[in-house]
Amino acid sequence: MVTSNPFPTVEKCPSVGREKHTVVADMDGTLLIGRSSFPYFALVAFEVSGVLRLLFLLLASPLAGLLYYFVSESAGIQVLIFATFVGMKVSDIESVARAVLPKFYSSDLHPESWRVFTSCGKRCVLTANPRIMVEAFLKDLLGVDMVLGTEIGTYKGRATGFVCKPGVLVGKNKADALKKAFGETEPDVGLGDRHTDIPFMAMCKEGYLVPPNPETKAVAIEKLPKPVIFHDGRLVQKPTPLMVLLIILWTPIGFPLACLRIAAGSLLPMSIVYYAFWALGVRVTVKGTPPPPVKKSTGQSGVLFICSHRTLLDPIFLCTALGRPISAVTYSISRLSEIISPIKLVKLSRDRATDAAMIKKLLQEGDLAICPEGTTCREPFLLRFSSLFAELTDQLVPVAMVNRMSMFHGTTARGWKGMDPFYFFMNPTPAYEVTFLNKLPPELTCSSGKSSHEVANYIQRVIAATLSYECTNFTRKDKYRALAGNDGTVVEKPKLPANKVMGC
Repeated sequence: MVTSNPFPTVEKCPSVGREKHTVVADMDGTLLIGRSSFPYFALVAFEVSGVLRLLFLLLASPLAGLLYYFVSESAGIQVLIFATFVGMKVSDIESVARAVLPKFYSSDLHPESWRVFTSCGKRCVLTANPRIMVEAFLKDLLGVDMVLGTEIGTYKGRATGFVCKPGVLVGKNKADALKKAFGETEPDVGLGDRHTDIPFMAMCKEGYLVPPNPETKAVAIEKLPKPVIFHDGRLVQKPTPLMVLLIILWTPIGFPLACLRIAAGSLLPMSIVYYAFWALGVRVTVKGTPPPPVKKSTGQSGVLFICSHRTLLDPIFLCTALGRPISAVTYSISRLSEIISPIKLVKLSRDRATDAAMIKKLLQEGDLAICPEGTTCREPFLLRFSSLFAELTDQLVPVAMVNRMSMFHGTTARGWKGMDPFYFFMNPTPAYEVTFLNKLPPELTCSSGKSSHEVANYIQRVIAATLSYECTNFTRKDKYRALAGNDGTVVEKPKLPANKVMGC
């Protein structure tokens, strides 16, 4: 809490004509609405080390709170840092900071602080948070010029759980760090939210306090310099202490329930999987009318269902909506997911001629599903559609897929994909909505002179309009470069025998 108020509130700070000014802002409670950094430590703990580390952090948090409020801010933050980081690989922390935290940070920006912060030409953030946690978000997404934060101790590439001198950046340490960075130059504007920020704010030409207000609404996503299209991590909601407790209590129940749901989808006839899912709390909503199955006796080629891609379970829920199994092609899948899949999954080789021959062969056998984005996207965007499918058949049915998860994401770019279906089905009431759109008329296909790119882009726009999504030109490589530091290429594994082709 702010015990004295020598500075005006941030609402009184003018933001016009500051293009040449320098602003220095605290983070928690100032640039961000939330005054607690616990949720972000919890994200790192869970994403790097799992539920047991999350439990350890939760058990340590009462001690951290007591020290924070009754001894010193520095002592309380050190407990959180130790409980979260001790023994972790530094590279894993950096990976979570780059791929997971920006989504949560960006949804909590304080509108008044953001107004002042973005009006200044040079921007610096001075925070007690470990620099390794916040720097990627601040520099890459917000365009911050300088980040001054607590430095964590490391040994042979792993975090020790302790902090480097001069310690946690609070109070005098913040003022000293600012003095070291700027020398005799006085920053123009200082923004803080508590009494321990006053020493560094006093070093600025102007200082403004950000009063706590739980009713403050965060900056709209569309006002950010860059939209958060790609993000990773398993947790859907910000892990407050209460949410963390719920996750820990739910996991021993959710995992067996997920196994039961997966068993139902894998072992039961597809015609009754829809009803089994409903009995087990999985909601499947079907809209539109799918075409009837192709009769092999007619010699007609199968229908190619063109699906938007939300999780690797998209083909399974498509089959659930159809009430019958069909084959699917995709780019990558774990061996575990391959084993438990109730439908035939065929892996694309990324060689255009080879993949074209494979898809044509599968269409001769019956209906087929494909997700031409090549990878999943969690946000309301569609990635660029590969145009190969449009060259191979005119029997094209767009399918808009959307899902709902309340606790865990069923996708990952950094982790083991074998756990994707388990995490999805661990949600208390996961849901899928499958919307069958009208079959493309012949005049909109390649047989009428349209190029494959025109057909693919048209289907992308139709699905995006149905879902109220936005079309993009981003690809699988863009996603994996942003989240995992690679191009998403999967190392080839030994092939299964020919009579057990299910890989993808």
